[in-house]
Amino acid sequence: MPTVTTPRDLGRELDDAASLGRAVDDLLATRAEPPVLLALGEPTHGIAAFPLLRNELLAQLAERGFRSIALESDVFAASIVDDYINGAATDLETVLATGFSHHFGAVPGNRELVEWLRAYNADRAPADRFRFHGFDAPTEQTDVPSPRVALTTAGEYLPEPLRPTSMRELEALLGEDADWSNPAAVYDPAVSIGDSERARALRVVADDIASALRRAAPSVRPADPAGYDLALAYARTALGLLRYHAAMATPGPDRIANLLSVRAEMMADNLLAIVAAEQGRGPTLVFAHNVHLQRAGSTLTMGGEDAHWSGAGALVALTLGERYTFVATDANPASAPGTLQFELAAATARRALFSAPALRAALPASIRAGEPIVPGHLPFEPDGLAGADAIVFVADTDGTRHEYWH
Repeated sequence: MPTVTTPRDLGRELDDAASLGRAVDDLLATRAEPPVLLALGEPTHGIAAFPLLRNELLAQLAERGFRSIALESDVFAASIVDDYINGAATDLETVLATGFSHHFGAVPGNRELVEWLRAYNADRAPADRFRFHGFDAPTEQTDVPSPRVALTTAGEYLPEPLRPTSMRELEALLGEDADWSNPAAVYDPAVSIGDSERARALRVVADDIASALRRAAPSVRPADPAGYDLALAYARTALGLLRYHAAMATPGPDRIANLLSVRAEMMADNLLAIVAAEQGRGPTLVFAHNVHLQRAGSTLTMGGEDAHWSGAGALVALTLGERYTFVATDANPASAPGTLQFELAAATARRALFSAPALRAALPASIRAGEPIVPGHLPFEPDGLAGADAIVFVADTDGTRHEYWH
């Protein structure tokens, strides 16, 4: 008589460092190619269990050749953290306050992460040290900045003879920063200047600068690769910010989805730039919300609108294929029967890793997502298993969320 496979049969308990290491080895062994990005998602921000699991995972990955980590944080602010873990004398409190966007420096686990990275790097040669990256746009939920810093930094990096003539109009077109940073524009397209004549003209300037930088690479980059790559990141960000402002100025039923999609594109471009920068040094652990990293389509309710879009993970996976690995996480031991979270909670007393393809095959077609453990928690959807390689369920958390934004 055939036996029925259940989630309990599939779970790999993650009780200690040794069991976590074995689970990592087995997961990586299933890949046709070694990953250059291993993405670990979380279902909400601020619950300590998820970033602490990330920290444990990072220690195991360091033993397996990983040499960088990328967080859902401002791509430029991250340099403050990177400098600190490489020996800069900056005060740790300043690093946590200014080196992370979204107030993430106050999230439980991030202090420990920065301290661990600094200690790890202390007695290692520069080529063997960990690097810290951010891959998010320099925006907050309702605070989208002027493209001034990005445009001027990128343009002024170019030698004077190589600067596009359109830069001569830059200051006049930018105007006042307050024109761009009105927080009401996120929800009201009428107050955004993103579709104004000067905003459209700035997109031409941004494109000219990005093009000039790419064309200058053979003569400029060899002497200053780090400076050149940073200037290119600013040019890329300027274009992304101008697209974001244009999306804010565009009314329509899919407006929030378009904003999230533009942000996802910026995130994906930054992740691919990190892959290029880390080539030859080792793979990168990526940590962010599940919706940003999953290959399946993402859904979020914001401003009363149900938004559906493809996240950064879905975009990056198109380029990287098997070299992109996504592991989701979730929690809520008190979920109702008939839900994915109920089945996973019944399969572990603490936390366990499940192969997503095997789990998907073992679950009934009627399975559904459970309820949020706290407001803002997005329970992992069963359909999302089709776009994941594994899922870790954390059963021994009560879901207490640290209010890191205060």
